[in-house]
Amino acid sequence: MSATKIRIAKDKADLVKALTLSKETTGPFQTYADVMVFAAALGAKRKKRSPLGEISKRDPLPIGIEIFISRGYDAVIKLLAIAETKNTQILSPTDENSEEQRIHIFEEYANGGLEILQDELRGTVNYSETLLLLLISEKGKREEIEGEFDLTRFLS
Repeated sequence: MSATKIRIAKDKADLVKALTLSKETTGPFQTYADVMVFAAALGAKRKKRSPLGEISKRDPLPIGIEIFISRGYDAVIKLLAIAETKNTQILSPTDENSEEQRIHIFEEYANGGLEILQDELRGTVNYSETLLLLLISEKGKREEIEGEFDLTRFLS
């Protein structure tokens, strides 16, 4: 892969910083890459993909793809691209356009997920607790859907 970077929308930069553990914050994530992958997964789950608009030119700066690769997150980027395009050719290692397209899809899902998080975390003091409640809520939604198709309710 080339030296590509994952960009963060300027209007989400403060949220990404707040969600990351540092001297100033007690965020639940260790790195900006962790935040972006969580946000992208949430965006994909809720089918929310948003264009970035203006890019953050200060902290957090765009994140090198090698950070995502070293943490094993390149698989998430690839899976989101396949799910979005329904085309495995997007994984082509020789086509630079494919890599740019994968990253673009990931960035937009992450931005959509960050928009969801902005709404969910508005007014929250403890991000970790609220994220835990969000995850429990998502799990509950899945169980409700699975429960709707339980055929045992038709047995006498």
